[in-house]
Amino acid sequence: MNPIPLDQLLAFYPVLASLPPGDVAVVLDRHAQHLSVPAGAMLFDEGSPCQGFPMLLSGSVRVARGSPGGRTLEMYRIAPGELCVVSTACVFSETPLSAHAETLAATDLVLLKPSGLDLWCQHAAFRRFVFGVFGDRLADLMTLAEAVAFQRLDQRLAQALLGHGADMHITHQALADGLGTVREIVSRLLNRFERAGWVRLSREHIEVLDSAALRAVASGQGPPP
Repeated sequence: MNPIPLDQLLAFYPVLASLPPGDVAVVLDRHAQHLSVPAGAMLFDEGSPCQGFPMLLSGSVRVARGSPGGRTLEMYRIAPGELCVVSTACVFSETPLSAHAETLAATDLVLLKPSGLDLWCQHAAFRRFVFGVFGDRLADLMTLAEAVAFQRLDQRLAQALLGHGADMHITHQALADGLGTVREIVSRLLNRFERAGWVRLSREHIEVLDSAALRAVASGQGPPP
């Protein structure tokens, strides 16, 4: 087991500096472990009990829900300094995990056991930090629910293509997973975007040619391709 890099953990989670040092040390010594996880690894799966609470030091984790038909919908991503609200809710409610999490890159993390989370949450500063993250994530999920319920898929796809520069290295499957749909529909829409002259497609690569047209579609003001 790797030793836990306390300085790095404090840099990303400065709220820990407001806790009594002894309480931080006890939790890290007895209720946590330091892990290095490769890209593409499953941190946890839907329906499983929560084994720990990830606190990232590097890398990125994608949290998503699946359907019986094999479709997935990305809920949010975890970066260093952020928290996983699915894991937290599982611990607080003592229910199975409601989503799955996969590393998008090689990820370094401290896995805090539920017992350790309980001990740190006895301190008001850490509780405020946790519930502040809950509030931010809830706002993000409400925005996602609104987009899924009320926006056309071509609008959401156009939004996904914007803000990443002129060149995107991404697969159609990855886009579909992020939008909660199937690859075939995303590929069909991308082909329409290409015929309209808005993008150029190649293997695992999308070049944006007309960002203004995509912004019009994303806002609902432009015509469908």
